[in-house]
Amino acid sequence: MKLLVVDDDLNIQRLYKEELEEEGYNVIIATTGKEALEIFEKENPDIVTLDILMPDIDGISLLRKMKEKRPNIPIIMSTAYDYRDDFAVWASEAYIVKSSDLSELKNTIKKLISE
Repeated sequence: MKLLVVDDDLNIQRLYKEELEEEGYNVIIATTGKEALEIFEKENPDIVTLDILMPDIDGISLLRKMKEKRPNIPIIMSTAYDYRDDFAVWASEAYIVKSSDLSELKNTIKKLISE
């Protein structure tokens, strides 16, 4: 199971990679939106976690571009801020607020890949 983590925060990248690889996932990291789109097309991930605030392309725009290319791919919006009232994030399959406790993220991934 290949998981693409898109986040510009190095600590989040490290945490997600370590913890999710322990769960048996093949984790690929993208630091910018441009890099994320290149990896998305080249690596063909099974699931994506996507930060909303990125330095070049924001997560909402990335979500739209990824869904245009692969409408059925599960995408989890992951952010430090609460965007639930922004209708644009509703195009994603899930929404989580970042935390050092990844149990919500892990449970969400398991739920999405078993559907």
